[in-house]
Amino acid sequence: MGKFIYDGNIKVDFEDRLLAHLQAVIMAKVRRGESFPFTWKDDISTGGGRTTVYIHPNVSLVFKYHGSRSPQMSPAWLHALTYNANSGRGLYVIPEPDEFAPRESTRRDEMVFREVPNEQAPTAVRS
Repeated sequence: MGKFIYDGNIKVDFEDRLLAHLQAVIMAKVRRGESFPFTWKDDISTGGGRTTVYIHPNVSLVFKYHGSRSPQMSPAWLHALTYNANSGRGLYVIPEPDEFAPRESTRRDEMVFREVPNEQAPTAVRS
């Protein structure tokens, strides 16, 4: 388990692989000077609930890993986390998408809501 430390006093444990993906998304936004909220669910051992911090370029962030090896990055997970970070709700932890699972087909008349859009955006039709 790695540790995310915000402004020196808020510390939360995340699995190293998740922490690496969060770091990539957070640092990309901070490098561009973008501010955003970051929310996570607190462990029941600390009272449960959730915490939201406001990430901005002038705040101290520490990503402390338990292991010494860099985990393999998942492009689909990075895309999903970045999409969430760019939304009005801000960054929040989601499970890693299964990149290799076959997509379920849905009937055309069904309306399906997803937090993360399909990577293949529909193309505009010109008349």
